[in-house]
Amino acid sequence: MLYLPEVRYTELGFTEFTQTLILASCCALLIYIRQVLKIWPTVTLLLLAFVSASLVREQDYFLDYYVADNTWKFVVALIVLPSLAWVIIHRQRFLDEFRYYSNTFSFGLFAAGVLVTYIFSRLYGRQDFWRAVLEESYIRDFKDIAEEAIELLGYSLILFATIELLFLARRIHRARQTP
Repeated sequence: MLYLPEVRYTELGFTEFTQTLILASCCALLIYIRQVLKIWPTVTLLLLAFVSASLVREQDYFLDYYVADNTWKFVVALIVLPSLAWVIIHRQRFLDEFRYYSNTFSFGLFAAGVLVTYIFSRLYGRQDFWRAVLEESYIRDFKDIAEEAIELLGYSLILFATIELLFLARRIHRARQTP
């Protein structure tokens, strides 16, 4: 990337934009699976709540700057709390749907994406780790670049899981349409 070096690894950079694009794509696919194909509506609601909360969290810089500090927390609460309430109210339906979903390749990819994004990238991006590795050569940009790249990998796994779920949902939908 030889262009725009001042924003290369900031909230305006390619990596952050790509993360936003991936999460928005996952949201659109999950809405399609839930509303159009009508496959596992309770499970897909929970997945959608998680992915859309992640999308809002990725926009925290803009929400803080253009709206107010910590706005993202309020928006995430507006997404997650009603979704969790719905799943709890319909917990038996959720458990029935999850019994099938948990045995799919999509679930494995989704779980891997969540672990990579929310566990591994946080551990890998710890300042203590990078200070120990780089010692007096420590530069925060190295840590930030490594953490964002791992986060992008995790979000990509979540996108692949969502695409896999779409393929599975289309097969299930077609099977339901056939008499």
